[in-house]
Amino acid sequence: QVQLVESGGGLVQPGGSLRLSCAASGAISNLHGVGWYRQAPGKQRELVAFIPSSGAPNYPDSMEGRFTISRDNARNTVHLQMASLKPEDTAVYYCAAVEKYTRYAYWGQGTQVTVSS
Repeated sequence: QVQLVESGGGLVQPGGSLRLSCAASGAISNLHGVGWYRQAPGKQRELVAFIPSSGAPNYPDSMEGRFTISRDNARNTVHLQMASLKPEDTAVYYCAAVEKYTRYAYWGQGTQVTVSS
């Protein structure tokens, strides 16, 4: 079992920045990696960024290079730095930890990000 707790969401103006954090606990040594996903109202959940336990992060092309995922191994935390935010980035952001062998995903409770003036 892996437990995930997201934090850092909130209201930000267009063009602003925000950093989300995902703190993991439990059986984290068997993880393939951790990803950030988002779901806007009326839309499907989509991948924002993924960082494997070993290897480089990867991002969908649609994120346009505005998001950066990083890992703090000492604190078992994965961050998502978001820059140049747009109103269309408004969504609930979730982190998910994927098990190495089963590819089972554990999900956090989500954190709301609202981009609005």
